[in-house]
Amino acid sequence: MKTEWAKRRHRLYQIVEVGASLDFISRFYDFFSTFMLILNLAVSILLTFNKMDCYHPVLNILEEITVAFFAVDYGLRLLTAKNAFVHYSEGKSLLKYIFSVAGIIDLLSFLPNYLPFFFPTGATVFRMFRVIRIFRLFRLNAYYDSINVITEVITSKKQQLLSSVFIIFVLMLASSLCMYSLENEAQPDVFTNAFSGLWWSVSTLLTVGYGDIYPITPLGKAFSIVITFLGVLIVAIPTGIISAGFVEQYSRLKQLGDLNDEQDLQFIRVPLHSGDSWIGQKIMDLYLPKGMIIALIQRRSEMLIPRGDVSLEEGDTIILGAESIGNTQPLNIKEILIGRTHPWNGSAIKDLDISRQTFILMIRRHDSTLIPNGDLVIHDGDEVILYTKKKTVL
Repeated sequence: MKTEWAKRRHRLYQIVEVGASLDFISRFYDFFSTFMLILNLAVSILLTFNKMDCYHPVLNILEEITVAFFAVDYGLRLLTAKNAFVHYSEGKSLLKYIFSVAGIIDLLSFLPNYLPFFFPTGATVFRMFRVIRIFRLFRLNAYYDSINVITEVITSKKQQLLSSVFIIFVLMLASSLCMYSLENEAQPDVFTNAFSGLWWSVSTLLTVGYGDIYPITPLGKAFSIVITFLGVLIVAIPTGIISAGFVEQYSRLKQLGDLNDEQDLQFIRVPLHSGDSWIGQKIMDLYLPKGMIIALIQRRSEMLIPRGDVSLEEGDTIILGAESIGNTQPLNIKEILIGRTHPWNGSAIKDLDISRQTFILMIRRHDSTLIPNGDLVIHDGDEVILYTKKKTVL
């Protein structure tokens, strides 16, 4: 009974999380949740227009429906938290999700809508918290690799970005105190305190230039010119860091095709019927001839990555691959020979910059076949076998 519940919960987790391209139910849930989010944001915007008063009853119903979906989605993610944090116990995995950034955003996406029923006096404050729903848009980051590049660039350059922000903060603080000292006697009503100088330095360094506070003394004007030039130079630093990060990221992806030898592999499909000796065996326990691999396992509507602990079942269709013998029809499975200058050489699998739609099936090292895991380090001379979900036809 417990095993059956574990299977059902794992299947539910596959549906709620980002689905494989060939898993129709999971992909439908992804698209539907995205549609509900966009619909909710559209309704929230339309409710702010006075001319839409006649449509408010319909818009309010749509908002209630979308918020109810957010609540159900939160409940499903609580139910499948153990599958998301497999290395933790039931209780710890639940707390791990609840107090994660994604968990807090998911909770605040629907909770403020129901709190006024219990605390009517705080309805205005609770309505303000509904704005947090917009942060659910970051879930799109999990669906599209092009959006995910932004996160990867910011994460890889976070130290440089923090350093540049610190420099900007120090310069703003120093310039505000200096300008207050230079202008306080001439404009006591304008530069009343250090905070007034800070407002001037922010609007100047960030090139906003509201013009409500400005120096009138010769020294103040001269100092303002220097600060303005510094502002243009220093504020451009984060932009340069992010731009360099994008160039570096796309160059690294391009190198995956330029700095290695690639070969297409040949594949055949082998369905498992009742009585086949492989039924019930784990992938790691199978004997395969040299040069042959199990690339994929098709189980009903799912495509399974053949990890070593996956057990074969009756009705499975196994995709067997063999080494290339020349012209073959590509199946989005590549064999990459890692050279000394390849960017993956010496990197752990968990640190590789590859698409979310790409999986490392296995690694061949000399005469050994290695089942990939996050801590496995790729070496010079390894043959890495990749599978990409996109445009795969089986």
